[in-house]
Order: sequence, then structure tokens, then C-alpha cells
Amino acid sequence: MFLGIDYTAIAVSNTASSLRFYQELLGLKVAGESENYGTEQEYLNNVAGARLHITSLRAMVGPGIEFLEYLNPRDGRTLPIETRSDDLWNWQTTLIVDDAETVAQRLQTNGFVMVSSGVIEMPEKTLGFKKGFLVIDPDGHVMRIVEK
Repeated sequence: MFLGIDYTAIAVSNTASSLRFYQELLGLKVAGESENYGTEQEYLNNVAGARLHITSLRAMVGPGIEFLEYLNPRDGRTLPIETRSDDLWNWQTTLIVDDAETVAQRLQTNGFVMVSSGVIEMPEKTLGFKKGFLVIDPDGHVMRIVEK
């Protein structure tokens, strides 16, 4: 029986760069860090010799984000630059903010690329939020930022 979602895990190339985006610019808080390795981690990830620096982030409410920085092996592939929203491998993680306009401006000022043409206003909360936009994080992950 499905009980819920605890967190979403994303592979990152550099924890410090990702923390700048998620912690400094979006306001998530570091909840914990660890270095995981060994037989169990190799089997869990299906990656021989896996050694990971894991950082857990939390918001005030809801599920968190877990960074998986592979210290070994370091040969993971990046998302193709030409990735589009309709590609089958594309996915988005939704983050809820109190002011989408302010967050979008902060991200753009700091050089992050918007997928959306700007902050989009939704008529009558047809998708469960009133404003939102898509932005690319330091590793190419698409984040959907919404204001309820």
C-alpha cells in the first residue's frame, strides 16, 4: 500500500553549487549530510564502487530534496542540452514558494535559465496554483516553481 512520498533524490555534480541554488536562492535548509558507500550502496544504486556524498534538504512543510553527489565513479552523464519538456526522460520537481515573481527575479539575476517565458499566471488555479514557472538548476534539472 502506497503511504506517501518522503523526498526526491537528484544527482548533482557539485554539492556547493547546488546548495547555492536550493539553499541560498530558494530557502531550503540542510537537514543532514552523510557519505555512503559499500556493498549495500552499490546494490541500491546498481553502480559498482558507488561512493556518494548525500545532502538532505527540507522546506518548512512537505517532502524534501536529497542531493546525490557521486564521489566515485565520476563518469555520470549530464542531461542533453537540447532536452525539451516533451522528452520522455524529462521530469520536473515542483517547489512551492510564497512569491513566484520575487523568486524568478532572484534566480534570473543570479544567471539561472528560465524554461518558461516568464512567470505564468494560471486562470482560476486550474492546475492547483495561481502562478508558476520552470527554471533549470545547476545540473540541468527542471524545477517547477509555483505560488499557491
